[in-house]
Amino acid sequence: MTSAQRPFGTVLTAMVTPMFDDGTIDIEGAQNVARYLVDHGSDGLVISGTTGEAPTTHAPEKEDLTRAIVEAVGDRATIVAGAGSNDTAHAVMMAAQAKECGADGVLALTPYYSKPSQAGVVAHFKAICDASDLPVMLYDIPGRTALAIGDDAFDQISAIPTVTALKDATGDVAQAKARIERSDVVWYSGDDPLTLEFLRVGAVGVVSVVSHVAGEWVRDMIAAHDAGNTALADELNERIAPVTDAVMSPGPGATMAKAGMQALGVLSGRHMRLPLLPATSEEYDSLTAVLIAAGLKN
Repeated sequence: MTSAQRPFGTVLTAMVTPMFDDGTIDIEGAQNVARYLVDHGSDGLVISGTTGEAPTTHAPEKEDLTRAIVEAVGDRATIVAGAGSNDTAHAVMMAAQAKECGADGVLALTPYYSKPSQAGVVAHFKAICDASDLPVMLYDIPGRTALAIGDDAFDQISAIPTVTALKDATGDVAQAKARIERSDVVWYSGDDPLTLEFLRVGAVGVVSVVSHVAGEWVRDMIAAHDAGNTALADELNERIAPVTDAVMSPGPGATMAKAGMQALGVLSGRHMRLPLLPATSEEYDSLTAVLIAAGLKN
């Protein structure tokens, strides 16, 4: 549920983008996935992020996708549209487009590959925030971008009025605790295996990939933590762990999350755009076996 404490909700799934075998986006399939996710634990969706293959989808497609997801579940979940690029002008365009298409917020990524100075990082985020009045979730994932948001830069960026939240995929729980304590930015885990640890230092939710297949467990784990039921939160965290490994370890999360949607009967295929490849038959069968063993698939 969204609130001042949880402006984007509690469990946001970084949603896959379904595709036909010719690589075109399956809009109806995307709406089906969105409905499934909201019916199974998610109260928010992040679209056109890395898991949604944003690097290989294009502006008109992102626009069509955002409008379709807003139409499908926008009255039941927050819709956060990705505006990730190392080209600031392109990121600004995507942020403005998200507003036009009815999204509730923007996910703004640290610029990748170019490795700008920290002053450049601040200027990049300011430009995105100036593109619309939508609330912005920062995304700090140095493992992909080769560039972390430094402390001084974070303090400057967090003072921007529309910067509302941060998706933390740094793996640095201690840093998160310190930043939560000195800012008004709301924290979301961006790393499924560390979600409970982030919650325990003040995070309010997660932007999750494993929630494609175990969303209700993720939701219930956070609810148990909120209720002070440490034993149940730990039990659910342990139950989710092998499923997370099965989704995140063999290959890109986008590949295995899409395979999971197929295994659960939500999608008819698991097509990807290069350079990503679909899960192999062996990977698909292994993931399916884990879902069956976990009781997530009959």
